[in-house]
Amino acid sequence: MANETFVRILERKRKYVWPEAQLNLWLVVMIAAGATLIGIFTYFMTVQSRFHVNSPWIFPYSIATGALTLFFLLFLFVLIQNRQLLPGLVVLGSFILFVLFLTGLIETSIQLYGPTGSVNFYCNLYKPSSGYVNGQGEATLAYLETQGICNDWKAAFSLYLVGTVFLLWMMVMAWQVNQDEYD
Repeated sequence: MANETFVRILERKRKYVWPEAQLNLWLVVMIAAGATLIGIFTYFMTVQSRFHVNSPWIFPYSIATGALTLFFLLFLFVLIQNRQLLPGLVVLGSFILFVLFLTGLIETSIQLYGPTGSVNFYCNLYKPSSGYVNGQGEATLAYLETQGICNDWKAAFSLYLVGTVFLLWMMVMAWQVNQDEYD
């Protein structure tokens, strides 16, 4: 019994300190981006199906990207609630979403500002003959619908751009948290 040695192993969980204000801002912007992408491209697919026209691949792709964004954010909320938000998981998820958002940004910019038959070309093509639209008529309805679709495309492009930048920012912030730069 005299030769017994006791070894005590101490486990210590590493605590990561996240900047709360930056994390909350990032979460709000990404929730808005994901939900808005779902809404815009679901509307576009609904209109396409009403006219019995095939939807381009960017429509379901954007819906899936927005849904994956919201699922990832829900996963982050659960981890935040349990105080187990690990920088490695955040970097991995943010990188996957970064690639998806960058692909959506490139395709949306091609569709919106492409060389021939772009959405922006058709947005600028329809102008009322009198310079402005008023009254209740088909011309007013056509103008409002055209402007609504054009603004939806511009909003989708903007949210893809903002989402891409914010995901890059989150990867940098998670790396800084892993290096204990926010202590």
